[in-house]
Amino acid sequence: MMAKVPTPHIGAKQGEIAPTMLMPGDPLRAKFIAETWLEDAACVNTIRNMLAFTGSYQGKRVTVMGGGMGMPSVGLYTYELFHFYDVQQIIRIGTAGTLNDRADLRDVVIGVGASTDSNYAAQFGLPGVFAPIADFDLARAAAEAGERLGIRTVAGNILSSDVFYSDDGGALEKWRKMGVLAVEMEAAALYLNAARAGKRALCLLTVSDAPLRGESLSAEERQTSFRDMMKLALEIA
Repeated sequence: MMAKVPTPHIGAKQGEIAPTMLMPGDPLRAKFIAETWLEDAACVNTIRNMLAFTGSYQGKRVTVMGGGMGMPSVGLYTYELFHFYDVQQIIRIGTAGTLNDRADLRDVVIGVGASTDSNYAAQFGLPGVFAPIADFDLARAAAEAGERLGIRTVAGNILSSDVFYSDDGGALEKWRKMGVLAVEMEAAALYLNAARAGKRALCLLTVSDAPLRGESLSAEERQTSFRDMMKLALEIA
C-alpha cells in the first residue's frame, strides 16, 4: 500500500528514505550515527524533532531515524515507513536490561522473539496468540557478523514491556523464569508491523544494566558498547 508523502509524522519526500533503516529510540543518537558512520548524510525529517538522515555506508544506502520510546511511538513510525515509504527492513538498535545470566553487561542481544505485556497485537483480530519474531536471515547475519568482528552476541527471546515503572515488583522475575534474556520497550510492535506488511525486522540491544542485580554501565561504558552494536548493525544493513 502506497500513499501520498510526506505523512503527518514524517516529512521526507518519496525516495528520500532508503529501503534499509536503522532505528535507535533517541533522535539525537540517530544524528550521532549519521555524523559518525554515514557518508554524504542528509537530514530528511525534522517533524517533532524525530530526526532522520539518509546516507551511505560502504556503498550501501541507509537511513537512520529515531523511533521514540514505547510501542505506540515505534508502531506509528514503522507503520508509515513500511507502508508509505516502502522501507523493506528495519533494524532497531537500542539498550536493554538483562534478566538472564546468559546475557551480561556489554553483550549485544539478538532479539529472536519478542514476548510482550502489551495489547498491541489485539488490533489484528487473530484467533489465537501471535509470536512476534525477527527475520531469520537478519538474525543469522547478525550472529555471524558478531563472530567475524569479535563482538559477543547472545540470541534469544526478549521482553517488550509497556511499563518502565511497574507496580508489580515481581513481574521481571516471572519473565526470567521463562528464559527471557532482556527487557526493552519496542521490538514487539516492530515485529508485528513487519509481519503484517510482509517486511523484515530485527532488534539488536546493548545490555546496559541488570535490573534484577542492581548493576549498570557507566556513561563511558555505554558509549563503547553502543559503538560495537553499531558496527554490527551496519555490517548487516
